[in-house]
Amino acid sequence: MTPPRPRATYLAALIALTVAVWPPAVAARGSANIAALQVALRAQRLYAGSVDGVDGLGTAAAVRRLQRRSGLDADGIAGPLTRRTLGRRGRPALGSRVVGPRDRGWDVAALQFLLAWRGFPSGAIDGGFGAHTGAALIRYQRWAGLRADGRAGPATLRSLQLVAPRASAALSFPVVAPLGDRFGPRGDRFHSGIDLLATAGTPVRAAGAGTVTFAGWDSGGYGNLVVIDHADGVSSWYAHLSRIDVTSGTRVTTATQVGLVGATGAATGPHMHFEVRLRGAVTDPLAALR
Repeated sequence: MTPPRPRATYLAALIALTVAVWPPAVAARGSANIAALQVALRAQRLYAGSVDGVDGLGTAAAVRRLQRRSGLDADGIAGPLTRRTLGRRGRPALGSRVVGPRDRGWDVAALQFLLAWRGFPSGAIDGGFGAHTGAALIRYQRWAGLRADGRAGPATLRSLQLVAPRASAALSFPVVAPLGDRFGPRGDRFHSGIDLLATAGTPVRAAGAGTVTFAGWDSGGYGNLVVIDHADGVSSWYAHLSRIDVTSGTRVTTATQVGLVGATGAATGPHMHFEVRLRGAVTDPLAALR
C-alpha cells in the first residue's frame, strides 16, 4: 500500500484545488413546478437541459417555442393556456390529488423531483409513476416516519417540501482531485453524489473513522463499492473502484486506504464517485466535507 500523505501536505494540496476548481456554494433545490414544466418540454423536444427546477434562459426559450408553435403570445411564461397545450403532461397540479401507481402527469414529475432532493431519487424524472418511483416513495415515507403506503397524499407532500437533509459529520476528501459532476440534477436524472476526477490507480482513503459495512461488487451500477458507517446514521460510499483494500467489518480511520480509483460498474471513465447518506437518504457531500 502507498503510505498516507503527510497531513499538512494533504491539506495544502486540497486547499489549492478547492480555490482553483471548486464552486463555493452547495447546490440549491429548484422549483418542483418548474421541473415538471421542463419534463413536459423535454417530451415535446423543445428543451434539452437538465430537469433542475430553475426558470433560466433555456426553459424560457423552450416555452416561447411552444407558444409560437401553438399560436400563443410568446412571452416565455407558462400560464394556464400554455400548460393546456402540453396535454396530460401539463396537468394536474401538484397537490390536487393523491398520487399513486400508474398515475402520469405534471404532479408525478413534481413528486419525482421532490423525492430526489429529499434523498430518494427514483430514476428518470419523466412524469410516470412506475415501480422505481413507488419504491423510492415508500423508502422516503419510512425514513420520514410517515405511513408507508406508496401514495403521495397531503402529509407526504408537506413533508417533501421541507429542507433537504444534510449530514452533520465533518468528513475529509477521500481523493485530492478536481470536481466533475456535482450532487443534483443531471439530464432527466439525479446524480446522488459527487465525482472526483482522479486517474486510475489513485489511492482512495476513508473520509472519516468508522466501520466498513460493505466491500464488494454492486450490481446496480456502482461496480466495486465500499460503504463505511460513521456516527449518527451517516455513511460514506466509494464507487467504481478498480481495487478494494478493506473487508466488511474492518474498523477504519481517515488515513485508511480503502481502494484504488477505477472505472468499474456503470462508469464511463476513471473517477471516484463519492456519496454521503443520512440514514439511507443521499445528501450533498459538499455540505459534509471539510
